[in-house]
Amino acid sequence: MSAIRAAKAAIRKELQSKVTALTCEEKARQSREVERRVIAHPLYQDSRRIAVYLSMPSEVSTEGILRHALQQGKTCYIPRYDSKTTYMDMVRLHSWEEYESLPVTRWKIKQPPLSQTCEKALESGGLDLILVPGLGFTTKGHRMGRGRGYYDTYLAHCLASQPTPPHTLALAFKEQLLPEIPTDEHDMTIDVVVAE
Repeated sequence: MSAIRAAKAAIRKELQSKVTALTCEEKARQSREVERRVIAHPLYQDSRRIAVYLSMPSEVSTEGILRHALQQGKTCYIPRYDSKTTYMDMVRLHSWEEYESLPVTRWKIKQPPLSQTCEKALESGGLDLILVPGLGFTTKGHRMGRGRGYYDTYLAHCLASQPTPPHTLALAFKEQLLPEIPTDEHDMTIDVVVAE
């Protein structure tokens, strides 16, 4: 187990330096291409209830996808993390105006305050599709997150509480694609990895 942890730590370091080396222009260019592919993807087009992560500067930008989903009348949910634990929920976002007014966390991500009452996806009909961030991915759908386990835990909750599990699309810069990633039994596999 500790061998996998050590291997993951080394790979995380390598991936972080690869992403850090990307210029803002290159990240924006790849984000536009990934956005185009996501919006054209049948899993996205067929989904009515969709969870969209709100991107950090080191991740493929999701602002355009979120705006498109809201314009298309999809029911949108965004992550709300409790940074003191590994708890994350997907809560309803009603409009672009609401998105713009959200406060920013210390991770530089917008999210509704934990004290605010919000509609939770799994309590109101579940999800059709989850857009998943990460540090590294393989074309087979193996994913390496940032080590806190928020998404693996949440996806396990979805499997336990929805009769049909949601589809998952991971968004990646091409620099984040690897031939393989060490995984353990808690690591959830992603349906499709979308990259340039």
